[in-house]
Amino acid sequence: MNAPLQLTEQQQQFLLEKSGLALDKKRYLWLISPFLPVLGIGILAGYQFAPKPFKTVFALGGPLLIHVIIPSIDTLVGKDEHNPSPEEVKLLEQDPYYSRLVKSFIPLQYIANIYAAYLVSRKETSLLDKIFLGASMGLVNGVAINTAHELSHKSSKLEHYLSHLALVPSGYNHFRIEHPYGHHKRAATPEDPASSRMGETFYEFWPRTVKGSFKSAIEIETQRLKRKGKNFWSKDNELLQGWGMSALFHAGMLASFGKGIVPYLSTQAFYAISLFELVNYIEHYGLLRQKDAQGKYERTQPEHSWNNNNIVTNLFLYQLQRHSDHHAYPTRPFQALRHFDEAPELPSGYASMLLPALIPPLWFKMMDKRVFKHYKGDLNKANIQPKRRLSLFKKFGLKAD
Repeated sequence: MNAPLQLTEQQQQFLLEKSGLALDKKRYLWLISPFLPVLGIGILAGYQFAPKPFKTVFALGGPLLIHVIIPSIDTLVGKDEHNPSPEEVKLLEQDPYYSRLVKSFIPLQYIANIYAAYLVSRKETSLLDKIFLGASMGLVNGVAINTAHELSHKSSKLEHYLSHLALVPSGYNHFRIEHPYGHHKRAATPEDPASSRMGETFYEFWPRTVKGSFKSAIEIETQRLKRKGKNFWSKDNELLQGWGMSALFHAGMLASFGKGIVPYLSTQAFYAISLFELVNYIEHYGLLRQKDAQGKYERTQPEHSWNNNNIVTNLFLYQLQRHSDHHAYPTRPFQALRHFDEAPELPSGYASMLLPALIPPLWFKMMDKRVFKHYKGDLNKANIQPKRRLSLFKKFGLKAD
């Protein structure tokens, strides 16, 4: 009788990769997301070594990439509505390859941040270039918030601390607490600071969501510690741990590269936070979960998130545009997220929607009619900015209650 065939670890890994490639045709295309910091390093190198007349173009490489280049490629490449089967979902969830991809973003992010601080600290770098380079690194650190998002839904403490590491440059560490325990509970309701309302401009949404999510995170962590018999200033407070990590990073950068990098540090954090909150603004705009007879909100359904299947933006953002499945199954990893036909569809990918979201008349022209159509003309079912309720009803020829 023949002995069972023993495979080496390398052979097992080879077979796993082959089966993974058969399940996921985009398996190696997902490398695009952790490759983003490498693109950032390339932009920085271009700035350092380019002739003087071209330096400003490289300094602005990040904004050009996210607002012009990616949307153009996204439009040309198109969509992918393929869904994995239930059996494939289970196999994809078990494959450690994808988790390693997400984590690989973080060391590359820090290399890019340190390189940028060095360039900014040089005497020949103008104030304007410091700000432009801050915007370019803000792209990297803004997408890093999405990396933190993927890690924040995992169960291990290690992944929670890695989530904080990704948030450290932007200083947005409260997101690790508020998003999984606050936003996922209140999404698509007026009580949620991270769900935008129909008729609400991004410039109104930004202060509301930044202040509201910060306050929510403190309340959530305070209650968690209280249940354990501890106060807010406990060493077990994850918010304090995250803020401490951020303070050490920024203090270390200032000690290493001098006070001259303050304009850069401020710009990259502001741009990163604003870029991420632009995506938040897009994701649930005007959508509302209805209440039952007892006054409780219905369970989050596919129709409570704006979705999109444009391939390129999904590759950069770990398939965040399949937002409905993420809210239905928050712990499901990005590679296994599915498309729902009943989910409302954005006219284009997130990257293409960023600039329109910054121009209120254009945004309202594109999106208000979609909200109206989604609710079959019944705007009483929409999440509406209170002060614009009457004008919106009038706009669509309706009588407000």
